[in-house]
Amino acid sequence: MKQFKAESKKLLDLMINSIYTNKEIFLRELISNASDAIDKLYYKSLTDKKIKVNKKDLCIKLDTDKDRNLLIISDNGIGMDKEELENNLGMIAKSGSLQFKEENDKKKDVSIIGQFGVGFYSSFMVANSVEVISKKYGEEKAYKWTSKGAEGYNITECEKEEYGTTIILNIKDSSDEYNYDEFLDSYTIESLVKKYSDYIRYPIKMNVTRRELKKGSDSEYEDVVKEETLNSMIPLWKKDKKKIKKEEYNSFYQSKFYDYQEPLKVIHTSVEGLCSYKSILFIPSHAPYDYYSKEYEKGLSLYSNGVLIMDKCPDLLPDYFSFVKGVVDSDDLSLNISREILQQDRQLKLISSNVEKKIKSELEDMLKNDRENYEKFFKEFGMQIKFGIYNDYGMHKDELKDLLIFYSSKDKKQITLKEYVSNMKDDEENIYYACGETIDKIDMLPQVEKVKDKGYNILYLTEYVDEFAIKTLINYDNKKFVNVCENDLDLDTDEEKENLKKINEENKDMFSLMKETLNNEVTDVRFTHRLKNHPVCLVSEGPVSIEMQKVFNAMPTDESINAKIILEINESHPIANKLKTLYEEDKDKFKDYTKILYSQSRLIEGLSIENPTEISNLICELLSK
Repeated sequence: MKQFKAESKKLLDLMINSIYTNKEIFLRELISNASDAIDKLYYKSLTDKKIKVNKKDLCIKLDTDKDRNLLIISDNGIGMDKEELENNLGMIAKSGSLQFKEENDKKKDVSIIGQFGVGFYSSFMVANSVEVISKKYGEEKAYKWTSKGAEGYNITECEKEEYGTTIILNIKDSSDEYNYDEFLDSYTIESLVKKYSDYIRYPIKMNVTRRELKKGSDSEYEDVVKEETLNSMIPLWKKDKKKIKKEEYNSFYQSKFYDYQEPLKVIHTSVEGLCSYKSILFIPSHAPYDYYSKEYEKGLSLYSNGVLIMDKCPDLLPDYFSFVKGVVDSDDLSLNISREILQQDRQLKLISSNVEKKIKSELEDMLKNDRENYEKFFKEFGMQIKFGIYNDYGMHKDELKDLLIFYSSKDKKQITLKEYVSNMKDDEENIYYACGETIDKIDMLPQVEKVKDKGYNILYLTEYVDEFAIKTLINYDNKKFVNVCENDLDLDTDEEKENLKKINEENKDMFSLMKETLNNEVTDVRFTHRLKNHPVCLVSEGPVSIEMQKVFNAMPTDESINAKIILEINESHPIANKLKTLYEEDKDKFKDYTKILYSQSRLIEGLSIENPTEISNLICELLSK
């Protein structure tokens, strides 16, 4: 028995147990190696007239022998002689495919999948022993390479009629830890071929048993063994998109990504340049049930020359575009020792950057030319765009801000920030917004009425992340965002401001008693001109608004974050004079009114009341008089 030249049992064990985390990928590796061998023969036939090859006859065959626990993978590729078996299989991490590619790197139409020589040894994850019987094209002798793992290997001369390579795996016995028998099941083999090797360019054939009606019978069935091609060979993304029908895209999407609905948009691209790749991306029509949960995994299916490398490659999508489904196929990716491990190299980053730009461009096009579908998209995934603006300290806000749409009080529909600004008067400096649970509730806020009455447009923000995104933007096109429910709303003339300041100064003692009555739950009490018909409202002061307080305090933490709240009273409402009179004549009743007004303002804002029974009793007492 010969020893492996480069590695020991320890290294082989480390490779099997660490490099490959998923045992089933051994089949992908062996099929890819078989495809490489056929590639080499076919390429040589194009340059050497002595080699006669009919491309239609080139194929990979799979077979199982359950009685003897054997899985067999055969190809009619170029084959290996004794020296090549020694060099390619006797030395771990030695790859004939890589050497072939290097020798032909400057020539066209050379695409070798397996470049690293380690994939073959993944066989030992599922097999007790491995036999490789190979006969090189044009030679008389065949050779058999056998091994049971890290102890070593033997190479002996043997008989083989046709050129090519046959690999025979003696599958391990099943145990409590793993069911190895599944790799002898034709259904499992079919599934793995579909999953990993569906787009290998040569037919992958296997005898499969199908249940069919007996000839001449309407009810009796029989098992029929047929040789079938398991792979489709030509990926949809490699076809001319001008010849692909909408139904083909939809069918591919629904079967690949298990969606019962058609996608909202298809993005089919072919990129040539520093890093070439082809891709089909889909924007779903609805969010999956687990989209906003921790269980959801983002990522695109990553292929290298039609071979699945990673089912969900997260590095290809930024978080704010995590809703996108699709596939990316590139021959330029640098893969290290196994196709399961990707180097974080320049090619991957280039693809990721291009994919991100393409998605953004397509969304902008949808927003401009297909508004109805864009609004459907934004209803499902707009929250993720807003998170993209807010996360990473606003790093991506400039890229995403023009994708935002909000309901407009003036237009009665969803508009962009650009549309809001384009309809502003020359003297307007602020973009006004208001927050609440629904459009109807926002529309009834006391603070909204006066702003609308002055002819200003207001954006209605109904999702909890909205204000965080707006505050991250700070401004848009040099127009400042102003919450109509915050302290810094400024709608008065200089004369009105001066008059209000005077009135508040005259009533500062009354406001002090009100603040004291409310146990200093508010930072200030004052008269205001911001209200039209409503008697009272709450406004916030500082970086945390009332809506943001609700969001923070709804989180599953023990921390409580409170906004600085100011109770404002409509100076033009009859309640203002009533309070002044009670303050002078009946301090106890004045305090009761103060509590009721404050509770009323909290209810309007959607805040809870700590003492509802007391307030209910006070209201009933007043009503009964």
